[in-house]
Amino acid sequence: MGNAISVCFKKYATFEGRASRSEFWYFYLFYVIVYLLGMVVEGAAGIANLSYLFIIPLWLPQLAVSVRRMHDTDRSGWFILVPIYNLILLCTASNPGSNKHGDL
Repeated sequence: MGNAISVCFKKYATFEGRASRSEFWYFYLFYVIVYLLGMVVEGAAGIANLSYLFIIPLWLPQLAVSVRRMHDTDRSGWFILVPIYNLILLCTASNPGSNKHGDL
């Protein structure tokens, strides 16, 4: 899990290449945990919208890993905009070997 998170931060705004299914889902889990932590701090501090300070820095790497995940299924990154189909693709196994987006 730590390796997947560190890879996503190293590729903070890299929309090229591929991301494995586990890399995407571990980073998404990290994103949710940080969001929940932000909500707890916001509730304890009594300051509205404080949780955004926790998740705003993670929006771009979350978007980038989502696009790379679409590339891993050999599809365009624009498929993240298709509501239900993108969830199916995010759960789909990787294409083995190389594809037009590179090696895994």
